Amino acid sequence: MDIEKLHGTDPRLYQLVAPLVMSIPVLRYNNNYPFKTSVHHKWLVATEKGVVKGFMPIDIKSMGACIDNYYVSGGNSSLLSALIDFAKKEFAGEQPLFAVSHTRDAETFKTNGFIVSKEWKLYIKMVYPPAYENKKKCV
Repeated sequence: MDIEKLHGTDPRLYQLVAPLVMSIPVLRYNNNYPFKTSVHHKWLVATEKGVVKGFMPIDIKSMGACIDNYYVSGGNSSLLSALIDFAKKEFAGEQPLFAVSHTRDAETFKTNGFIVSKEWKLYIKMVYPPAYENKKKCV
């Protein structure tokens, strides 16, 4: 499994993910919500033997980076964990790494060190690292 980081407007990104983001089963996986990208996004794309198995867009904001609208083939939790681990290494640091996870994937995010900050019916907002929340309360 290879994970590649791509800029949100990189032509290669479009070549890799366009067939998936327009696929009805992939859109259903994302609760029929469209996938978005911009100059503020970085994408992690997981491939195996040239086939895209999953992706994770990360929106870079002034308050931190935010994982949202990701996809993993077959709901593969080990692939999701690999993408999360890559995202933590690349984007967690001085600012927090947020995630808006599907409720079905909440345990995978929790296992990877994220803590819940808000819950909705279909999604859960989480933050990594947990130490960030403690710092915020002290200030």
